[in-house]
Amino acid sequence: MLLKEAIALFFRYLKDEKGYSEHTMRSYRIDLNQFSSFLRCEGAGFQRGKQGDFSMEEIHSAAIKKYVGSLYGNLKRSTIARKLSAVRSFFVFLEKEGLITVNPAVAVQSPKLGKYIPNHLPVDDVFRLMDLPDREDPLGLRDLAILEVLYSCGIRAAELAGMNVSSIDADQRLVKVAGKGGKDRLVPIGRQALRAVDAYLSATGEVRKKIALGGRGDPLFINFRGGRLTTRSIGRIVKRYAKSGGLTEDISPHSMRHTFATHLLDGGADLRSVQELLGHKSLATTQKYTHVSLKRLMEVYDKAHPRSG
Repeated sequence: MLLKEAIALFFRYLKDEKGYSEHTMRSYRIDLNQFSSFLRCEGAGFQRGKQGDFSMEEIHSAAIKKYVGSLYGNLKRSTIARKLSAVRSFFVFLEKEGLITVNPAVAVQSPKLGKYIPNHLPVDDVFRLMDLPDREDPLGLRDLAILEVLYSCGIRAAELAGMNVSSIDADQRLVKVAGKGGKDRLVPIGRQALRAVDAYLSATGEVRKKIALGGRGDPLFINFRGGRLTTRSIGRIVKRYAKSGGLTEDISPHSMRHTFATHLLDGGADLRSVQELLGHKSLATTQKYTHVSLKRLMEVYDKAHPRSG
């Protein structure tokens, strides 16, 4: 089987069987296209300039190792690890389907990663961020609702972008979130966030009618043309307010998710509950937040315990 055909089969599997979102599929596509381009440039057997496509049996572990090596110096180790993970997933799929006899990616080691401490905001900075949007302007009300929902629910930017008006049950104070792998989950939403969403919907009611929006199945967050707001636009909105508020420019929608988890743990929430709220498959994924909370716990201990010194 040729590489191009194998990649097409893999994406069909990700879409039809795994139910991956377009955002996740796009990331896989970028990583595998980069891998394919490298092989075509270098030659699977490192005979430079080979034309056409490769048979999967021509791709050996040495080619994958050289590809990973070419990424150093240009990308962060975490990015390299993610790109290698995409390649590994591809070959694992082919092996399970019996399309290759040997998995060449097994022998390739991932780069060693340092401990990742999630970027998050202190509570005071969150409050300052929420004070920035203009309450007199419909776009300001939209941006406030975005910031409030991100912090209140701890959802991903893609999950926020995918929300419809019907996603929110105001009476039950619940949000239905379409998570990774097509798995829905219910997440509580705070009253402040609900008020912000309600004010935004009221301010955009006339606009929604003009562009034939207004049904409960319509997108919750829209741009000035009435189209669904993209994850990239949401990221730009968060960064713009972080910058204007004098906060670090590293703040992103994902930082709001980290902030949500950290503040819950600081407030006494147990790790399993936070795992459910975030939609993590593995508890190990959620445990990275305990590094931040443990630091806060040690500060409290050192300050309060008579024999800490």
